[in-house]
Amino acid sequence: MTRLSARALFNLGVATAALTAIPAWAQDQAPAEQAAESSAGDLDIVVTARRREENLLDVPVAITAYSGDALERQGAIDITEISDTTPNITVETSRGTNSTLTAFIRGVGQQDPVAGFESGVGLYLDDVYLNRPQAAVLDIYDVQRIEVLRGPQGTLYGRNTIGGAIKYVTRELNPTDAELSVRANLGEYDQADLVVSGSAPLTPDFRLGASLARLSRGGFGKNLTTGQENYNKDVWAFRATAEAGSRDSFFFRLSGDYTHDRSNTRGGHRLIPSLLTAAPVLADEFDSRGGLVTPKQDIKAWGIANRLEWAATDNITLKNILAYRKDRSATPIDFDALPAADVDVPAIYRNRQFSEEFQVVYESDKLNGIVGAYYLNARARNIFDVVLATTGALIGAPGFTASTAGDVRTKTWAVFGDITYDLTDQFQVSLGGRYTSDKRNAVVIRKNLVGGASPELGGAGVQLGALTSNFAGEKTFKEFTPRASVTFKPTEDHTLYASYSKGFKGGGFDPRGLSTAAPDINGNGVREASEIFDYFLFDPEKVDSYEIGWKASLFDNRLRFALAGFYADYKDVQVPGSVGAIVNGIPTFVGVTTNAGKATFKGVEFEGQAVLARDFAGAGSRLNLSGTLGYIDAQYDRFETQVANFNPDGTPAAGRPGQPVDVAKFRRIQNTPKWTASGTLDFGVPVGPGRVDASTTLSYRSKTFQFETPSPYLDQPGYALWDASLVWTSEDDRYTIGLHAKNITDKRYIVSGYQFLNVNPVTGQPVLGVNPAVPATFAVPGVAPSLGREGVVTAFYGNPRQLFVSFGLKF
Repeated sequence: MTRLSARALFNLGVATAALTAIPAWAQDQAPAEQAAESSAGDLDIVVTARRREENLLDVPVAITAYSGDALERQGAIDITEISDTTPNITVETSRGTNSTLTAFIRGVGQQDPVAGFESGVGLYLDDVYLNRPQAAVLDIYDVQRIEVLRGPQGTLYGRNTIGGAIKYVTRELNPTDAELSVRANLGEYDQADLVVSGSAPLTPDFRLGASLARLSRGGFGKNLTTGQENYNKDVWAFRATAEAGSRDSFFFRLSGDYTHDRSNTRGGHRLIPSLLTAAPVLADEFDSRGGLVTPKQDIKAWGIANRLEWAATDNITLKNILAYRKDRSATPIDFDALPAADVDVPAIYRNRQFSEEFQVVYESDKLNGIVGAYYLNARARNIFDVVLATTGALIGAPGFTASTAGDVRTKTWAVFGDITYDLTDQFQVSLGGRYTSDKRNAVVIRKNLVGGASPELGGAGVQLGALTSNFAGEKTFKEFTPRASVTFKPTEDHTLYASYSKGFKGGGFDPRGLSTAAPDINGNGVREASEIFDYFLFDPEKVDSYEIGWKASLFDNRLRFALAGFYADYKDVQVPGSVGAIVNGIPTFVGVTTNAGKATFKGVEFEGQAVLARDFAGAGSRLNLSGTLGYIDAQYDRFETQVANFNPDGTPAAGRPGQPVDVAKFRRIQNTPKWTASGTLDFGVPVGPGRVDASTTLSYRSKTFQFETPSPYLDQPGYALWDASLVWTSEDDRYTIGLHAKNITDKRYIVSGYQFLNVNPVTGQPVLGVNPAVPATFAVPGVAPSLGREGVVTAFYGNPRQLFVSFGLKF
């Protein structure tokens, strides 16, 4: 489906009128240098992975970096696009949302956005850790670079992250000249984007800058019940920066950002006919029939950060990063994707965070290091309902709803340090450590309603009976996590290293926990306070990670590569979820967060760039080939879960309910394909008064499991994506015109989804022949009940083929 309509032109015109109200400054710019880089990760750019500027090939860490110029040339839209060309990572938009982030690195991550679950991958915006995944799908504009660090981080960064870190670094302001740039995209599905950025030095030591972005697109499909466009985009975003001084003496940076996303509710696509009303599967994967539109989807996020750097001596720099962020997301999700309220989940998420980080950085010829302290005070609140109206009609409770309100407060502080010493010109050792204290306070309130959703969510529900959860818990988790590495540089062009690091992520309390479902562990017939506390509590995760690597630049910098092998021993993996259940004779859902015993990850990662030809058609011409390859063998070695009277194969068994059963052979590591690969051919040549840059990328991901339990419906088989770009840039680097194509073959692939069916409680496989429309089958021996009566198997898809042109102008 191709649509380039008058509405797109109108949207671009309106955005232009609004954005060009920014004051304009003109300047003369020198021609840009022609770097031998590709549209994939750049192996020769300068990064700050170790809190000091280093060439990427000299850093003894598995890291992929993307320059802002390369991202712009390939027409990158948002941060999820780096997943295609970075080995062993998954970065995607969370199920049923437009701007909530799901990120996994080397099998470690978290896809549950509910308050109480911490991310396994740290996302940093200009060195400020974003504590919650809401509003974290960052659009790409005014980017200096993006760095992806794989493996545990904690001795160099403010917040400890057990899986890895993604650093989104915005451009600093030009200290000497005024600048103004305009970039626009116009394409299929009424796409009309406009970004205007400007900066100016007001004095020799003080400068101001701002960026304003209008990002809009029509839907890839349609909601056939509401008439709304599905998968559309409607975003305004703004950044402002004030800078003073310079980094060789005293540097000050105050920055703020604001994003408002008014895109429509993202509706899922049912993969099975409805079990109660026999509604068929729709033909178009981007169409939906969900009837839930309240509350109206609306996301607002903003933050402010202050960065101070003082070069106290020739060797010592003091840094301070102070930040505050806040966001609110209203997100109605129709799980069943049908007009009736079978499993409808209206929700509102509210997050705020305050963080303070202080660093002392020491640099000399032989000794380099950092010592720091970090503090985070965060609060995450959410209210979400599970409206089970069709179930309520069956049990005589019209508009039956299970409502959950959670309030989670996190206070964490840490001290950390990392020192690198050059034993000789060739040998280098690094030692680091971190002590972390995470204090978690959680309140979980659950209640049943009749008459629909909670009034806070726009419904008219009235409480039915007593609260089903009224839990308040507090616990502090403490851990010391060391890191060590040895680096050997036989020549300036080779870096060999071996490292060990320990990762840690604090525990918490199940935000979906149902007090009345807590197991009676001691068998006295009474759910005691300690049993309820233990039922809600989940333990910290820990990982011991080992890595060896080789980075090299050969043949006069014509061949560069980074090769890494890793092994990780992962303990007490936090696996959140919820299942349908019968509690006191009432169908509902129950939180089932599990510490899954033990998992091991081992794999290999390769990134390479080859200059096939250089200066063959004049100065600056190039033909490059880049490639990435990731392999990971990720598996659970032990996965203990509490199930009632079932053998490991799912057959009924005698004995007291609640005994732990090891179901590891039936579980998989979610969002972690065994193979990831990409290849990029990048071509640049002078053409008349300018140059042409062309690139094409083919990326591949093998089979991906959406959840820890395999699903014959949602698990995505291996697939490939093909992108291409063609960009002309004027000789003075002032004008650019580009043509970009994403997903050229129009591949339809699942990135997330929901499943609630009658299943074997151990294997997770659907149980046939059980009709959830009949009351007697709500509780069948050997069957874990569904949620709702229609059966929920709903998928969300990656973007279809998109064609668009880009226009750039610099003054």
